[in-house]
Order: sequence, then structure tokens, then C-alpha cells
Amino acid sequence: MAQSYPLAWEKSPLDELRSNWQDPPNWIRHETLEFPGSIHGPWARYIHDPDDRGIGTVRYPRLAAKDAHVFDLAKRTLTKLYNERPTWLDLAHKALDKAVFDAYEWDPSMTDEQILAALLELNLERSSSGDAAPTGDEIEDEPEANDPD
Repeated sequence: MAQSYPLAWEKSPLDELRSNWQDPPNWIRHETLEFPGSIHGPWARYIHDPDDRGIGTVRYPRLAAKDAHVFDLAKRTLTKLYNERPTWLDLAHKALDKAVFDAYEWDPSMTDEQILAALLELNLERSSSGDAAPTGDEIEDEPEANDPD
């Protein structure tokens, strides 16, 4: 059976919750940085209208704090979130754990040592059968539909 892997740009429900806590929508603004860049450089996926030398305009979308919330956002770190461990975060982790156990058809009462042993066994099976996870080169780039322009 072929394994389906999530696409790199898809956010999990847990990641969405954490992102909304770290960057509440009413505290941030979306902005786009623009500067020259090369299709052969680190900004290649954000290059627009390259010339014959491969130089174009980088349009990099990012989140920035609204002026009134610059200091509020600086206090919202993942370390602080996990130290506080609010109920919604704990429930999201439990839901993710359940989904993983269900996907692997594992007993949820497994210890950490049993989980590691099962993962090692699974990795050894996959490496010997050639059914390994795709490499970065095999994963499709972000689709054009997500392009900010």
C-alpha cells in the first residue's frame, strides 16, 4: 500500500491553534517585502518576473505586528505556551496522539520505549523494502495557487 505524506505547506490543526495563539489575527498585519533576487538564490520560490540573467523581484509575504501589539507579541513564545499548557493545547495534543496511534494501529497504552521500538522496526522494514519517505527533491513545490500574487 502506498503511503500518503502531508504536503510541507499544509498546517495541522495543532499548528493552526499554536499559530493563532502566537499571532492573533487582530494583532498582526500581512505585508510583502520586495527586493531584487536571483532564481538561483535562497529566495528563488518568491522570484517574480526574472530577466534573462535570472534576476527578478522577490516578493516575500510575512506577518508583522500591528504597532499597538509589538510588545504583546514579543511575549508570546512557544516556550511560554508550553510552560502554561492551556487546556486547548493539551486537548489538541491528545487528539493528535490518538490520530497517530490510530494511523499506525498501535495500542494507545504503549510506553515511550515501546513506541521507539515500534518506530525502529517500521523504519527498518521500510528501508529494506524501498518504501521510504520521499526526499526533498521528490516533494512537489508549493502550488502556484498559494502564490500571493
